[in-house]
Amino acid sequence: MALLPILNYPDPRLRTIATPVKEVNNTIKTLIADMIETMYAAEGIGLAASQVDHHIQLIVMDLSENKDTPMVYINPKVTPLVDERQPYEEGCLSVPDVYNTVNRPNKVRIEALDEQGQAIDKEVEGLLAVCIQHEMDHLNGVIFVDYLSKLKQTRARDKVRKLVKMREKLAEKQANAEQQATSV
Repeated sequence: MALLPILNYPDPRLRTIATPVKEVNNTIKTLIADMIETMYAAEGIGLAASQVDHHIQLIVMDLSENKDTPMVYINPKVTPLVDERQPYEEGCLSVPDVYNTVNRPNKVRIEALDEQGQAIDKEVEGLLAVCIQHEMDHLNGVIFVDYLSKLKQTRARDKVRKLVKMREKLAEKQANAEQQATSV
């Protein structure tokens, strides 16, 4: 398994529409394992393949306390089962350290395939309903900040860019320190 780089907002690749998975094969299963490992390492509860620059209809999630119950949705279709929308505070691994309220239906039907290619058809509500809609947005080139005002979108973009620069500088310092340690 390998950690995959997560694309950061406003990377234009996040706007790519995902295509259906044609076959659940070993390549897809390896990607699923890598995505789950990446999601756990980033301390997230959901990750769409689009976020790791694989533009196929694949989502992994784990809402459990112990991070030991991963869920996989291949070629998912989500249908809202209620008209009213409820506010939920959302965050996103592609928009680190930015959180805001988004209104979404609280109950949906999920139709998909699991990691074995078996059909899933279930009605869900609460956090799972919100999370699957958030991840479905990624497969459709939509990011949760798209639901926010232009001002909040600009602030989110600037915050992410600043955070990415800080991370790059820290990684550079660590690489230099390691290089100096090995050359002694």
